[in-house]
Amino acid sequence: MLFFLLCTLFFKVYAIIAMFVDTRQEKRMEKGKEEKKLDYKLLDRVIHSRIRFAALCYLEKVDQASFIDIRDTIRATDGNLSVHLRKLEDAGYVFCDKTYSKRVPLSLYRLTARGKEEFIRYREQVGNFFSCPIRHEP
Repeated sequence: MLFFLLCTLFFKVYAIIAMFVDTRQEKRMEKGKEEKKLDYKLLDRVIHSRIRFAALCYLEKVDQASFIDIRDTIRATDGNLSVHLRKLEDAGYVFCDKTYSKRVPLSLYRLTARGKEEFIRYREQVGNFFSCPIRHEP
C-alpha cells in the first residue's frame, strides 16, 4: 500500500514538474522568436538609409520619376542622391534609363521587380519592430 501511495505521489510530482518545464520551454521559444524579429541585422543594408528609403518610397508611389523629381520630392542634394541611387542601381533595386530631352540629359528611374520584392520584405521586417508591445513604465 505504501508503495502504491509513493508511486502515485511520484507521478503527480512528475506531472507538475513536466508542466513547469514545458511552460518554460514555450516561453523561451517565444522569446527567441521575438528576439529574432528585433534583430537589426536582418534589415536590408542597401535600403536602410534615409535617402535610399525615401527614394524607394517615392518610386513605389509614382512607378517612374526623373532624377530632378526625386531630388525635389525627397529634398536631397544632387551629390547625395546620385550616390544613393547608384547604390540602389548596383543592387538591382532600381533601373535607370538615360535619355535626352531637348538636348538635355534626362535620367528616369523606376523600381525593378527585385527592388519591389526587397522593399516589401524590408517593410515587413521594420513592421516587426512595431508589432512588439510598448511598455509604459511609471
